[in-house]
Amino acid sequence: MSNDAARIAELSLQGFCCSQVLALMGLELMGTNSPELVRAMMGLCGGIGSSGATCGALTGGVCVLHLFGGKGAPEEKVDFQLGLMTSELIEWFTAEYTASYGGILCREILAGNPLHQRTRCPQLVVATWEKVKEILLANGYPRATGR
Repeated sequence: MSNDAARIAELSLQGFCCSQVLALMGLELMGTNSPELVRAMMGLCGGIGSSGATCGALTGGVCVLHLFGGKGAPEEKVDFQLGLMTSELIEWFTAEYTASYGGILCREILAGNPLHQRTRCPQLVVATWEKVKEILLANGYPRATGR
């Protein structure tokens, strides 16, 4: 198990959901923390407010890309590559998991079986985190820093 996979498992065991785990991993990569952001990311758990909509691993991954490349203060500029980075993640996730689970919605991935959350979700989060890091690195974001 990689260090990242072990850390993701640890965060999951602490009760954080998919989107929160990805936010925490992104914040750690930046060398910062934000309990407020982590709390806000809970709104994406279970497919947006536990509605079963779009998977929290995907929406959480998109948020991490925006954590690095988005605008957070008046003097900051949005990374011009952000739209392409987001599209790359969505296209990858859709291609990767539609074939296996019939779609990218939480309810499709879980297929009505809550036990799938223990077997399917951890691998989705790890794979999404790896893809997010790959996209960030390919677009000029150093491994352990933010802006």
